[in-house]
Amino acid sequence: MERLHDSKLSSWADRLAVDHEDGLTTAQLMLTNNDLKPVEPERRQWGPWNYVGFWVADSFNINTWMISSSMIVAGLSWWQSWLCVWIGYTIAGCFICLTGRIGAMYHIGFPVVNRSSFGIWGCLWPVFNRAAMACIWYGVQSYIGGHCVYLMIRSIWLSWDRHTIPNTFSEDSGTTTADYVSFFLFWLVSLPAIWFPVHKIRHLFTVKAYFVPCAGIAFLIWALVRAGGPGPIVRQGATIEGSDLAWQFIKGVMSSIANFATLIVNDPDFSRFAGKPRDALWSQLLTVPIGFAITSLIGILVSSSSIIIYPGTDPIWDPLDLLERFIDDGGSGQRFGVFVISLAFALAQLGTNIAANSVSAGTDMTALLPRFINIRRGGYVCAVVGLAMCPYSLLTSSNQFTTYLSSYSVFLSSIAGVMCSDYYLVRKGYLEIRELYDARKTGPYYFTFGFHWRAYAAYISGILINVVGFAGAVNGGNVPIGATYIYNFNFFCGFIVSSVMYWALCKIFPIPACSDTWMEVGDGIDEVRLAYDQSSQQEYDDEAASGGKYDKDHRTPAL
Repeated sequence: MERLHDSKLSSWADRLAVDHEDGLTTAQLMLTNNDLKPVEPERRQWGPWNYVGFWVADSFNINTWMISSSMIVAGLSWWQSWLCVWIGYTIAGCFICLTGRIGAMYHIGFPVVNRSSFGIWGCLWPVFNRAAMACIWYGVQSYIGGHCVYLMIRSIWLSWDRHTIPNTFSEDSGTTTADYVSFFLFWLVSLPAIWFPVHKIRHLFTVKAYFVPCAGIAFLIWALVRAGGPGPIVRQGATIEGSDLAWQFIKGVMSSIANFATLIVNDPDFSRFAGKPRDALWSQLLTVPIGFAITSLIGILVSSSSIIIYPGTDPIWDPLDLLERFIDDGGSGQRFGVFVISLAFALAQLGTNIAANSVSAGTDMTALLPRFINIRRGGYVCAVVGLAMCPYSLLTSSNQFTTYLSSYSVFLSSIAGVMCSDYYLVRKGYLEIRELYDARKTGPYYFTFGFHWRAYAAYISGILINVVGFAGAVNGGNVPIGATYIYNFNFFCGFIVSSVMYWALCKIFPIPACSDTWMEVGDGIDEVRLAYDQSSQQEYDDEAASGGKYDKDHRTPAL
């Protein structure tokens, strides 16, 4: 009877298992499936213009539209805040290219890239951390998309009003029945987009890159015509000066980078589909700052014009709030315009959710449980978690949301620092792809019980440099002024400290599978077979690497 029960469980496990290569051991089934393997040539379909469309599409979203608002409210002039966006996203574009090249060269995603630095099993914590935050962000972006759906419905039926529809939520919940139903509808309509494989989802971003910017420009023209000009914000100077102005400027730059921290670490999830490594270089380096700066400028001008359109009010920074006002004071023609623009913003939120959250969470969950989860299934798990959480609680106040952004970048900057230091400074571009899927103790990325202590020491160091200032920012308590100044540079501090610490530890305690000269060998990757064979019986271990067992050139086993 017990044997029959075990056979049934085994049968169900086999049915639930995703596609994978034949001949893999049980341990390898915990490390790979077809979605985690290097992308084969026929699926490397992303060219430079696909990446241009991807970032143009991603730049037109509600968060980018409003990125300058907190800077202007804090005392910067409009052009100073816009300069912060230019500088911040230019720096972010450089980081994007740094992490993206690893994926473009070796055609592997973020979870597999991290195995070379954090270890075969040690990579699971950064991956879990990234997956959990992607699920939270999926819920947040879906709720914002739900506001777009609310406007679309209300453009057709004015009776769809959160103030008149009976509310079953508490007043301090941050939502209403009408808003939550709209959120659910957006969430439901988004589900089919998760079904498509990543190498084909580029068509969604192409459509979004044409439709959404045109709608955003139309919204700008509409607002300027109604206001008869750009409004007073463009003539308003900075309200602070001296050191206060300087530190606020720095905070503005860092806020722009923090808003991009998610995509910095997970860019290999998309760059792995590049036809050639250079396809993911200039297309990303140039499009990221240009696209996000233009979107931010449109947001500044539209918000400034809102002061003239509705005299006696503060600037309306959220474009969806302004569109809602347009519904209240316009006729059927104006409501049609609101419907089209809201549809564009809904598409923008959908594309951003897929790019930054769904695919990322799906890829990460694939690495956490590769035998039963692929990118598609992981994307649906992410969607369920995003629905089950309470995303509206993160959007109840501006301060809470910006603090959340900054705190997230503290953790991701350390992961990015270790990733880049491992690839560019320690290994000098050299990775042994098959060994990244090797669960044996003899593998070069197994380190100590599958965990790389040097990477974790560097990762924790990058977090600790910011932790005191972070505590002060979150709790509003009194902390040393020096800690606050360090925290103002949170992403830079975390990245620099973790990368330098990792490099130093690897110099003092050498690791295997490195090169003394720059040597990227990803160009020759075709179809990779991962099943063990006799030729793969190489002897790697952490102690041997530091004890001179490896030759000088690549620290491979001495003959």
